[in-house]
Amino acid sequence: MSKINQPSNQIKLTNVSIVRLKKGGKRFEIACYKNKVQEWRNGVETHLDDVLQISNVFVNVSKGEVAKHGDLQKAFGKASVDDIVKEILTKGEVQVGEKEREHDLSSLRKEIATLVAEKCVDPATQKPYPVGMIEKAMTEAGYSVKQGKNAKSQVAECIKLLQSDSNLPIQRARMRIRVTVPSADEQRLREKLVGGAEKVEKDDVKAEDWEIIMLIEPSQFRVINELLQKECKGKSRIETLLFAATADNK
Repeated sequence: MSKINQPSNQIKLTNVSIVRLKKGGKRFEIACYKNKVQEWRNGVETHLDDVLQISNVFVNVSKGEVAKHGDLQKAFGKASVDDIVKEILTKGEVQVGEKEREHDLSSLRKEIATLVAEKCVDPATQKPYPVGMIEKAMTEAGYSVKQGKNAKSQVAECIKLLQSDSNLPIQRARMRIRVTVPSADEQRLREKLVGGAEKVEKDDVKAEDWEIIMLIEPSQFRVINELLQKECKGKSRIETLLFAATADNK
């Protein structure tokens, strides 16, 4: 294993996932194939030889410094190298290189911008913005991507910041719908129907029918439609109406 200290035998960090565990006051590392660590932890991969690039424990993988036997014994007791590797695999922290981190953040930023573009429009035209324009506005607003959270969970915060700190006029996309249900169902369904609306523009209870026109987020359309199908058994109607040119920009 002494050969590993020669530059020609050093591990290329672009092809490896390093897993690091601090124990007994020292750090220990193993060199794994990319994506294999997660497969091991999920139980998909069970063969150590298919996970490890080199079957050894290191103090520093990138420098090729192999951990001393005495240090391993002191930290892990009389465990075999395989058992030590398994403990590092299970409990250790996967190290992410700077380039890989930048790539992950860039991909996450693009994903957030795409979701924002899907959910938002220009208030004046009610038309969506290109993803590139959303990304530019995110930069202008100083939006910082949170690496530990998925894109979907960051959309609301991003939209709020764009509205307050960018020069891009933006609002959540809304649909104008007309819902007609039997008057007898009005009291039973009112809270559920109106509760999903951003704004109620018309609320008219007549002898036979209750008609409401309201603005909703597009995601609410399916929720309302399913509610009507379940509760009104074909006696209700839902229609999508055109937006007015002067949309309310709240």
